[in-house]
Amino acid sequence: MYKLLLVFISIVFIYMSNAQDNRIDNINPDAPALAAFGSFDIGVRTIEIVIPNSTDVINTARGGESVIYNRVLNLEVWYPADLKGQEPGTTYKAVTRNPDIIASLTGRAVRDAEILFANAPYPSIIISHGWPGNRYLISHTGENLASKGYIVTAIDHAESTYDDQQAITSTLYHRSLDQMVVLNALASFSEDSESFLNSMVDAENTGIIGYSMGGYGLINNLGGGFSEKSVNGFISPPNGLLEIHSTLDPSFIGRLDPRIKAGFAIAPWGMNAGFWELDDLAGVTVPTFYLAGDQDKTAGYENGTKKIFQGTVNSNRYLLTFIGAGHNAGAPIPLPTELNNDANIEAAEHYRDDVWDSVEMNNIMDHYATIWFDHYLKGTTRERALNTIPSPYQERLVIEHLPVGE
Repeated sequence: MYKLLLVFISIVFIYMSNAQDNRIDNINPDAPALAAFGSFDIGVRTIEIVIPNSTDVINTARGGESVIYNRVLNLEVWYPADLKGQEPGTTYKAVTRNPDIIASLTGRAVRDAEILFANAPYPSIIISHGWPGNRYLISHTGENLASKGYIVTAIDHAESTYDDQQAITSTLYHRSLDQMVVLNALASFSEDSESFLNSMVDAENTGIIGYSMGGYGLINNLGGGFSEKSVNGFISPPNGLLEIHSTLDPSFIGRLDPRIKAGFAIAPWGMNAGFWELDDLAGVTVPTFYLAGDQDKTAGYENGTKKIFQGTVNSNRYLLTFIGAGHNAGAPIPLPTELNNDANIEAAEHYRDDVWDSVEMNNIMDHYATIWFDHYLKGTTRERALNTIPSPYQERLVIEHLPVGE
């Protein structure tokens, strides 16, 4: 009995230690000023949406009829909350890059808290992860921006998560569609008297954060129609399905959604794989902030993010470069302690960077995301801060600006 009690106490201690170590809300002492959390308390809820009559890319054969299914997306929604005396804090149970391991993440939000009505409606920000990923990968930004007066919705993209990673063809087709379905769902919830988001979401002022494959979908939704050769490439979805997202479709530009007022693209994948030619990027007119590491071997830097930044000549845009960083610059939460062992070295690389500390990268990203979205979704201008590298990082970060026409 005594041994069993010791084992139980040890398990509880390990669980509590992991939850404490896996904080998604850490702010370093030398973090940029606007990385700090805002004045709003934070609530969080998980909701499910179903997309009927979707094309089942995985089960659609080349040369065959499209298979139709109901596509399910799980969403994590952070929002300004009225805690009514509740203590801030929650634990998120998050599947990791090793899907057999569940991490316990700790943040400031309160699960199912009442939304704060006083300042509504709130601008909307959608977060779209990579391939694979999940809705908790950029949860530091979800909580941070919600504390500053935003409704922030992170998507679990079906067939593209850690525990449901299917062929990339599904992600190539569905990613930009998923982002727009979620935007439409949020607008619908805001008009639904039965929804906790009733009258809460200002969908007309929406920003999208896209990391890696999420950035691929974002650039497409901002006006970057895919290239002709990408429609029928060897990894493309079958039967020319990608054409509706491409410059081959004459109605593509006309379908762009004017509710998207700002983009935040982190290491967007696709330019390095031929999914855009420079001419295809001319359709992007939405102001976009790009963030990348100059050693990114996944999405590419000179032939990837920077080339997109340079090619989107019809938009106002910035590029923040982390010197020495790879594909994980800025976005992923710090490595969960559950993966910090010899058995999970490969999974751990999904979160780590060889040069930069994850918390400092998260802080820097959230600082610039605050500036960017406050400007384009709230009308709060901090041009000096936008063009300034915070003092501890002046040798390690580079900020570039290109206005419309350059």
